[in-house]
Amino acid sequence: MSFLWSFVKIVWRVFRIALLVSIVMGALVAAAYVLKLDDQVKTQFAGKLWALPARVFARPLELYEGQTLFASNLEKELQLLNYTSVAGDPSGTGQYSRNGNTFKIYSRGFRFAEDTESERAFELSINKGRISSLKHLNDTGPLNLMRMEPLLIGNFYPSHNEDRVLVQLEEVSPMLIKGLIAVEDKNYYDHVGINPKSIMRALLANAKAGQTVQGGSTLTQQLVKNFYLTNERSLKRKVNEATMSLLLELHYSKEKILETYLNEIYLGQNKKRAIHGFGLASQFYFSRPIRELETDQIALLIGMAKGASYYDPRRFPDRALERRNLVLDVMARESVITKEDAALNKAKPLHITANAPPSVSPFPAYLELVKSQLQRDYQEEDLRSEGLLIFTAMDPIVQLTSEKVLSKRVASLERQQRIERGKLNGAMVVSSVQDGEVLSVVGGRDVRYAGYNRAMDARRQIGSLVKPGVFLAALEKPKEYTLSTLINDGPVKVKLSNGEVWEPGNYDLGDLGQVTLEDALVKSRNTPTVRIGITMGMNNIVDKLHQMGINSEIPPYPSVLLGALELSPLEVQQMYQTIASGGMYTPLKSIRSVMDSFGRTLRRYPLNIKQVTTPEANYLLTYAMNRVTKVGTANYLSKVLPAWKNSAGKTGTTNNKRDSWYAGFTGQHVASVWVGRDDNKETGLTGGTGAIKVWADLFKVLPTRPLKPLRPGKVRFVKVDRETGLLYNPNCGKSVTMPFIRGTQPRKYRVCVVQAVPQPEVAVDQ
Repeated sequence: MSFLWSFVKIVWRVFRIALLVSIVMGALVAAAYVLKLDDQVKTQFAGKLWALPARVFARPLELYEGQTLFASNLEKELQLLNYTSVAGDPSGTGQYSRNGNTFKIYSRGFRFAEDTESERAFELSINKGRISSLKHLNDTGPLNLMRMEPLLIGNFYPSHNEDRVLVQLEEVSPMLIKGLIAVEDKNYYDHVGINPKSIMRALLANAKAGQTVQGGSTLTQQLVKNFYLTNERSLKRKVNEATMSLLLELHYSKEKILETYLNEIYLGQNKKRAIHGFGLASQFYFSRPIRELETDQIALLIGMAKGASYYDPRRFPDRALERRNLVLDVMARESVITKEDAALNKAKPLHITANAPPSVSPFPAYLELVKSQLQRDYQEEDLRSEGLLIFTAMDPIVQLTSEKVLSKRVASLERQQRIERGKLNGAMVVSSVQDGEVLSVVGGRDVRYAGYNRAMDARRQIGSLVKPGVFLAALEKPKEYTLSTLINDGPVKVKLSNGEVWEPGNYDLGDLGQVTLEDALVKSRNTPTVRIGITMGMNNIVDKLHQMGINSEIPPYPSVLLGALELSPLEVQQMYQTIASGGMYTPLKSIRSVMDSFGRTLRRYPLNIKQVTTPEANYLLTYAMNRVTKVGTANYLSKVLPAWKNSAGKTGTTNNKRDSWYAGFTGQHVASVWVGRDDNKETGLTGGTGAIKVWADLFKVLPTRPLKPLRPGKVRFVKVDRETGLLYNPNCGKSVTMPFIRGTQPRKYRVCVVQAVPQPEVAVDQ
């Protein structure tokens, strides 16, 4: 018996030791596991919480007295920015009122790359297309300069397609915070991450309401589930959730956890793009920043936190309305709002925008240009994850106007030419003369299509658009060529390197005999152009075209002189930008600056200028191109545009009328237009009957400054004989006034059949 008792004691002792060892080992394993979870919580929470999309903004509208601005365009810009029209004075940000040409606006403010524009209420008046007064709304003091916030025109999303607009607690209405806590976690500020009592309270509240109005998980647990864990339903996941919630509360403040929850919560889906956070949800459902939300809108977003797909207000409006009203009742019960406010807001309809914002940029062609220029300086992953803020030069009014006129006119030309519907297309680029900033890009008549961008990718022969480059090269040698130099318009033969002979002819197959260099350009004559180019040497012509901004390879073939050169509209724009800016090459740019998510400027894109031709030669070329719009192949413009909208440009047509081009400029804007078919079939359109009409439609409505090129000091105007290019003899012939570089004007007068005493040279300034 004693032996049995001794054996039992030994077994019991061994069992206790084993149990103790198991407990200790279990505790060590549990501690190690908790430490692992703790490291995961701290590492992920203290680091970069999210991969943030890059956001691309248009230029901010700058307002100052004397600025050119039409009232209709200002209102259109305000509507694009989702400002609300109100009666009387605006009382909050994002509101405006209009009385005729007088506006009262309460701006939202914005943090730019270089400084911050504060929100403010101001008043401006417009008179005859210019801002006549600008002042603070409640102050008689002047307002020298006001910048509206820039329009968001696109995003570059992370690979997982999550999108969010980060908000800080101070940017969020206290009502939203209190309402969220009242509905989702009443004791948020009292628990340590988990709250067993809340589970029982939620069960009772849900049973009483007959549906789910409260959740058992704390806000901290919800954040842990969304931020760290999967949707797997298992005991292990629940244990991890509780443990990580305790650890999160141990290391971080309630405010930090709450702010992270506001930015993490899933609140909807826009095709492939996931809508996360209250900041983006506010814009997605209401087209306004979160601080401008009204009580009923706040309640809807709080209600959607329970199940964004189930309560989607666009797909299930009745379900969403019922959920919103339940949230309003809870907010009233918890004294977040009064019962009267709850009743008033329950009577309101769902104040959401009818359609979801586009999941892709509404301006895909311009965004493609931005991305192509960004990729020179940033890796693809940086563009999609670092939350960069990219400020561009896009002018929303110019962009929308360009899109409208191109789509409408191309459709009209298609009907006019009896082309199969949808087959005729076009592209257009508009930039600023002063700094080469690209203001708009239209990649096709379907302006929202994020696919083939003809403005950048369609490489088509440019026809006579190349001729200004040929004539500029000639005018740079003033001892050999002036605008009055006579060139033979007759047949020309060019022996090629392979022994063959090239015999180009004029478009009309005619021969005008001897024509001045100016007339050769104005009337777009082919054979004089070829004679000049061959005399100058093809290598010199190719070099000049490269200097003007054409980066593509240009074969030194004589056919290049007549436009047997394939370029995109964007490349054509660069060439004409150089002419418009006085012979200074300025690389076209779409980006002004880039800022990181912390407000630090990462890179600025300064103006780079290089003089690639003499001011005198460029002035002579511009003068002749201005004549093209008055009496030459682009004289259509003189018939449809007001006389004060002076411009210069050149038409282009390719063989069999496959491509119709027009590129031109005023004193403020440069624009290049291509019209043609993607299948390269004939259109029946020349540059003067197709593309020029798109260009004209734009400049009919585009506020711009007339062309007034600054005349170099060495240039003087002289009357010459129209037929001979000699000095004008008033006793015979007809005169034409031309600019000459001093010392290069003709020295001899035209000799008449009846001799007369030559008159002194007459200099005329224009």
